[in-house]
Amino acid sequence: MNKVQIRNKILGVRKKNKIKNLNFNFNQITQILKKKRMLGKNVGGYYPYNYEFDIMQILENFEKKKFSISLPKIRKKFQMDFFKWSTIDPLAINKFGIPEPTSKKIIYPDILLVPLVAFDKHLNRVGYGGGFYDRYIKKIRKIKKVVTIGFAFSFQKVKKIPTSNYDVKLDFILLNRKV
Repeated sequence: MNKVQIRNKILGVRKKNKIKNLNFNFNQITQILKKKRMLGKNVGGYYPYNYEFDIMQILENFEKKKFSISLPKIRKKFQMDFFKWSTIDPLAINKFGIPEPTSKKIIYPDILLVPLVAFDKHLNRVGYGGGFYDRYIKKIRKIKKVVTIGFAFSFQKVKKIPTSNYDVKLDFILLNRKV
């Protein structure tokens, strides 16, 4: 299957499942950060959209542990940047219907939580096809070390994702556990 076929298939399955009750062990993330010797306290998250894995509780846990949280804003030419945000701050809806922070303070995350549509055992991912995260990860890795962690439901795993030079593998992909 090509990426478009994979994307369409998994988005259909994800929409049908609409999983809401998730239990996620936050210690998994802290173990990863210790293993990678990640000392930074800036987390780039995402606001769940289109039945994506909901990481809001994870972002709240980071915030309780005094991490700085940021969310992406879509820019022109398929670019994005991350802006400071707190779980008590308002959000504005962008042209894609995705909530974005209203802050003007750009943050360069140390830890980047990445949404995905599908993934394989080699940590390749398929997103929505715009390449926003691939471009952003390449850009930020020129500036600093960043740990990328994808969050997915187990049914999003596919046998093989076709890749190109534009694709960026994630460092880790963590799966859900249904309550």
